Amino acid sequence: MDRRAWLAGAATLVMAGPARATAPAHPAAPELTLAFALPDAVTNGVAVTPEGRIFAALARIDGSAGPRVVEIRDGRPVPFPDEGWNTWAEGADPTRTLVWVNSLRIGPDGDLWLVDTGSPGFGRSMRPGGCKLVQVDVVGARVRRAIPLDGLVTPTSFIDDVRFNGSLAYLTDAGAPALVVLDLATGRGRRVLEGHASVTAARPISAEGRIVRGPDGVPVLVHADQLEVSPDGAVLYYQSCTGPLWRVPTRLLDDPGTAPASLAASVAIVADTPPTGGTAIAADGTLFVSDTDAQRILRIAPDGTASTLIQDPRLLWVDAMWIDAGGKLWMPAAQLNRLALFQEGRSRVRFPVEVYTLQLGVKPAPNDHR
Repeated sequence: MDRRAWLAGAATLVMAGPARATAPAHPAAPELTLAFALPDAVTNGVAVTPEGRIFAALARIDGSAGPRVVEIRDGRPVPFPDEGWNTWAEGADPTRTLVWVNSLRIGPDGDLWLVDTGSPGFGRSMRPGGCKLVQVDVVGARVRRAIPLDGLVTPTSFIDDVRFNGSLAYLTDAGAPALVVLDLATGRGRRVLEGHASVTAARPISAEGRIVRGPDGVPVLVHADQLEVSPDGAVLYYQSCTGPLWRVPTRLLDDPGTAPASLAASVAIVADTPPTGGTAIAADGTLFVSDTDAQRILRIAPDGTASTLIQDPRLLWVDAMWIDAGGKLWMPAAQLNRLALFQEGRSRVRFPVEVYTLQLGVKPAPNDHR
């Protein structure tokens, strides 16, 4: 995103069993389980291997020292893939260090993929070579390659998230509204639907019923952000943080010969979603969408029909979600709206920051991850 921030610093990780509610849960809500909690850091995304290895992104808005990506081992966060990649500082080589990782995914190939914005902090320019998609071998804990994205961004870009579809990756640009289609084999890509209404936020993000404002007092606009690929690979769902949710046929999106006007004409609204922190998609095509205003998770059927899966005050700004091999939905309650950046310099984050799970009974989309 162009206007989101995270607290710095990861220390001892708190592991726990079933969470205790601080307020009465929604009457129809299934039980949440507290997977882990960070006592002094904010995570905006998790990814879990079929074997149960847990990875988390700890994005650093101010560029301070410390890990950007960690693996949870024996109840403690450990820099991943190693210390070297997690020691960015002014003067470090941005092509060989993680500058600001905004999202992470375990792809269908089993590797961990990291979206590095290349910016060392809020409102600061991208470092040349810093904006990249990094592929990490999970088993060997080594970087296979870093795909530079410099040629696919503008000075106001904020490359936000990624999803995969065969040999292609789709990325969202939340700063300079557009989608990016990237050929993983060649590293070459294209910007598509640039400036289109479907990738452009029409209203500012809000949470807990209040508009989120930046340090300058201006309402925060977050353009193309969340995206998911349908289980059959035929459709890309995407949206700005304030919706609505759109869809576009991937056969047109993937074809460089598709005229921009034809691609734009193929776009359609799926559902009028609320202000959203994160999404996930299941093997049956059901989409899960977080609501930052109402602290709930919506379940959206492929036909756009929406219902509430769970509503609970603990689910404050659930960001990038994950469905694991056992059918559990992982939900990092990031509390991003309470960061000092959006609170006139004084943090209102309630620590520890918690990551919850909820048993769905449905598996992840197999083309997304195992």
